[in-house]
Amino acid sequence: MQTLAFIGFGEAGQAFAGSVAQPARVTGFDLKDRAAAMAGLGVEAAPDRGAALAGAGAVWCLVTADRAEAAARECAPHLAPGTLWFDGNSCSPGTKARAEGVIEAAGGRYVDVAIMAPVHPLRAAVPLLIAGRHAAAAEAALRGLGMQPTVVGGTVGQASTIKMLRSVMVKGIEALTAECVLAARTAGVEGKVLASLQKSDPGFDWTARSAYNLERMAAHGIRRAAEMREVAKTLAELGLPDRMAAATALWQDQLGALGVPMEDEGLDARADALLAALRG
Repeated sequence: MQTLAFIGFGEAGQAFAGSVAQPARVTGFDLKDRAAAMAGLGVEAAPDRGAALAGAGAVWCLVTADRAEAAARECAPHLAPGTLWFDGNSCSPGTKARAEGVIEAAGGRYVDVAIMAPVHPLRAAVPLLIAGRHAAAAEAALRGLGMQPTVVGGTVGQASTIKMLRSVMVKGIEALTAECVLAARTAGVEGKVLASLQKSDPGFDWTARSAYNLERMAAHGIRRAAEMREVAKTLAELGLPDRMAAATALWQDQLGALGVPMEDEGLDARADALLAALRG
């Protein structure tokens, strides 16, 4: 692989570009101005999708979940035959199947990728699940980049299903944490509530995890909300209700849209900052 391209250069793109075993050339394109971040990581900032994808043997697509299918449509005409398209976006199996159709029709090789942990601090070592007809070739290419893929099936959607259903729990717990902690802080009983939770489940550091969950929602709530809307689609595709996923998306969106910086690591300070913004 002579050229690796990134479509979308946010948190995941930067984490990967700065830690993979780089090929001869790495390019990137993002709708936002990420030129400085790219330059700092040795990535050529392309002016458009075509320039970023020219000659690329593999592409990481790392946009927001609600843009994944559109990104495939916008990039497909610029792909060289046989290019591996690593769709690492958190999307429903149905969304990924449609993206697969677009990429394959253009001659590319689509790979369903699920990123199964936060990209920091692991970066290129983060666990990846991959699925699709080209999973074997994708596994070899990703290992060549120093990454850690595990093949979970030969059908697109098998990796994303695991990620989506895991997110029901992970992002749902974040949303429940915010509702519980912010209400308890408002009522002046957060210490007693957390002490009770700690006693019930002593193997879990409720205070530290609650502070972490608030930071995740404040910093990445909008992106997480987009993912949870894809989770809701996944549940609908399975013929099941999406009540918790839909509610989680609304709460993640609301807290993320506040734009509150989580500079203080303490739970009380983070809760107070969010409460002030909600009331403001």
